[in-house]
Amino acid sequence: MKAICVYEFGGVDQLKLRNVEKPIPKEDEVLVKVYYAGVLPSDFKIRQGKFGKRSFPYTPGIAVSGVIEEIGEDVVGFKVEDAVFGRAKRGAYKEYATIPMKYLTHKPEQLTFKDATTITAGAEAAWEALFSKGDLKKGQRVLIHGASGGVGHIAVQLAKWKGSEVIGTASTKNQNFLKEIGVDQAIDYSVQKFEKEVAQVDLVIDLIGGETQKKSWSIIKPGGKLVSLIGIDNEIASKYPLVIAVYSQASPSLEELNQLSGLMAQGIINAEIEAIYPFEKVHEATKKCESKHGRGRILLQVHTVNKTN
Repeated sequence: MKAICVYEFGGVDQLKLRNVEKPIPKEDEVLVKVYYAGVLPSDFKIRQGKFGKRSFPYTPGIAVSGVIEEIGEDVVGFKVEDAVFGRAKRGAYKEYATIPMKYLTHKPEQLTFKDATTITAGAEAAWEALFSKGDLKKGQRVLIHGASGGVGHIAVQLAKWKGSEVIGTASTKNQNFLKEIGVDQAIDYSVQKFEKEVAQVDLVIDLIGGETQKKSWSIIKPGGKLVSLIGIDNEIASKYPLVIAVYSQASPSLEELNQLSGLMAQGIINAEIEAIYPFEKVHEATKKCESKHGRGRILLQVHTVNKTN
């Protein structure tokens, strides 16, 4: 089978298309024929060595959707030809992936494989940040930085579904998009200073870090929260003892994943997919992701979707 392999840290040129052995699932695993793989910021940061040591070679990618081709002898709840999505622990940029059953869930019939792929490390991260870590309630005010991005645009829709007032920041070109997805107050960070436009918010979702996070502390009401998917600057956070700082890493339950996929299947939340690249165009897809100015998610199409699924 074909797979993308990385043999050392570096730029996009380290993504090598190779022929490798098709894997065999272990007792608790299934073999998934990959239809789509998400191209995520974490993928290129790992390749650049920003997340520490790594064993080489490895295949990038976390978010995956596809159809089960083979199951291990201890697998329960899944069968061959089931449509699934979830988290690939040993890479998603490949034609076939072996994945432990605990990292997969069934795709609702009404949900496309494309949309299902956006849930892992996208919609699930938004859910965790808003509700599991942020404890967002109906009627509260939330500021979402990077509100047009892969996590941010889903966070906006989930917050509106909850009944919250949503403030979102994005570039000039994405201002109309923010309004389309329900943002109550759209802020153009290229011409406006958000810290002068808003105050007394209950929750800040930080998807940017750096100076953006630094300027966010002062606008949060006492007892409010700042939840970051980037990391917390503890030195600055210590100056705001009445604000709760939380670093969020998505680890949703199966129940949460199923609720998210149900909301998407019903059209209550919609995933924005900016671009889909053929598997062989992985360099172009990665460069697009690294530009950091996209809208929604970027996907690789590995296999053509079987219309019977």
